[in-house]
Amino acid sequence: MMVRFSAFFISVIFLSFLFYSCQPADTEYQEQLRQRIAQYEEVVLTADLSQLSEQERDMIPLLISAADVVDDIFWIQSYGSRDQLMDYIDEPYARDYARINYGPWGRLEGHTPFVAGFDDKPLGANFYPPDMERDEFNEWDDPDKRSPYTMIRRTADGSLVSIPYADAFAAQNEEIVRLLQKATLLSEYKPFANYLEELAEAFLSDDYRESDMAWMQMRDNNIDLILRPFDTGEDRKFGHKAAHSAYILIKDHERSKVLRRYVDMVPDLQERLPVPDRYKQEVPGDHSDIGVYEAIYYAGHCNAGPKIIALHLPHDPEVQRKMGTRSMQLVNVMEAKFDKILKPIGDMKIHEDQRDYVGFDAFFRLTAFHEIAGGLGISNTVTGQGPVRDALREYHGVIDATVSDLMALFLITQLHEMGALTEEELRQAYVTSFASVMRSSRFGTAGAHGTAGMIRFNFFAREEAFARCEETNTYKVDFDNMRNAVEKAVEKLITIQGDGDYQSAQNLIRQDGTMPETLQRDIDRINNADIPVDVMFKQGLRHLEL
Repeated sequence: MMVRFSAFFISVIFLSFLFYSCQPADTEYQEQLRQRIAQYEEVVLTADLSQLSEQERDMIPLLISAADVVDDIFWIQSYGSRDQLMDYIDEPYARDYARINYGPWGRLEGHTPFVAGFDDKPLGANFYPPDMERDEFNEWDDPDKRSPYTMIRRTADGSLVSIPYADAFAAQNEEIVRLLQKATLLSEYKPFANYLEELAEAFLSDDYRESDMAWMQMRDNNIDLILRPFDTGEDRKFGHKAAHSAYILIKDHERSKVLRRYVDMVPDLQERLPVPDRYKQEVPGDHSDIGVYEAIYYAGHCNAGPKIIALHLPHDPEVQRKMGTRSMQLVNVMEAKFDKILKPIGDMKIHEDQRDYVGFDAFFRLTAFHEIAGGLGISNTVTGQGPVRDALREYHGVIDATVSDLMALFLITQLHEMGALTEEELRQAYVTSFASVMRSSRFGTAGAHGTAGMIRFNFFAREEAFARCEETNTYKVDFDNMRNAVEKAVEKLITIQGDGDYQSAQNLIRQDGTMPETLQRDIDRINNADIPVDVMFKQGLRHLEL
């Protein structure tokens, strides 16, 4: 199987060579690549490590090394052989862009190729054989084919086979386990040591439930580590396969305490959801948590293209039921995106009467409630179809992202009605959220959050939640209509989730998940103003005071 796999990529490189003469003139090509790279603002990932003990500081190089192995695994999942691709590409800018995108396809350009000879990125990335059709997969009788933790390959006779991650990445897993075990010996905080031990076991078994349980039991750790396959967004064919990611984080204990008061309100907020009772029977576990962190390292899927600024984990409904969930705000990355991207967009595209409503506190609160929303609503269908994720399949990621974005606004509205937020803070949330729609819409349809932004924009337009001033090319939010639109959208989307309504999810995305011409013109104006689309990181030991 490995010989067949390698032969495929050798053939790709050969075809690329044949088509290389079609590449634009060197100077034009270099300028195109330079402009694409310039879409990403370079940010140094660092943090205040003064709170860490000597043992914790010694642990960080081990965790970074483990994250680098995860990075190697994700290259295989996204593309294939990184070394073969880099050996083939002799243009330095193209190599740099390939590193950002984990392959020869631009994630901000709809997964289209920037290296001659490649077609658009396969919807299934490298999780499936490139010649495998949907019907072949659906008709194939294999109990593990939809597992998040299997690679699908062909045997010598051309039939399909499921290969567990534990086997497909056995050598890499062995190295990750070795590094995690060494880090375990350095941990002075027993719950963290227990988590590392369970995590090491999970890489050998592809069963992450116990490690997720152990992770949820940590409360007072200074270092946090997310290192495992969990996000299925890379699999655009079926939405089944989990891609490997790694985050290394430093906890901000003081800011975390401020946010925790909102967790106590979760049961009341769940009751306020604008849907019938059968859609809100799932109550998060008593141990739900929220925290603020500074990120010091990203690797794997989370480092590819646009960067995540917050997390809501774990995804396992059973762990959520027993242990609750944890929302994680990555404040240093959030601040970089606000300062370099969202604030300039607000200054340019929000009407001057409302421009002062665009603020970091509102952006931070919206992001926090986006993640809190992930623990509310519904994760299992009410129609007996099992988890929402399975029922909505490849549309789950977009629907989930859209629900979380809109529910964040709904929850903030409810907090205002409960007296926990002022009218000024509510208006800041509405206007900052609308500015953020234009920020996320610049991602196009390459990712779930870009499509979710377009759905919000189109829905708000129909509900007249904003008005566009043609003279100044700016937008102004109608606060009353926005409030009504948010409630109406949340009801519709949670119902789709609860019913496991695959067809309605597909129809919604096809109808509203496209860029309207007016928004495209405004996005073009933003792009022409040289406002970055996202950030990329300078990271690693040399940027940390160790």
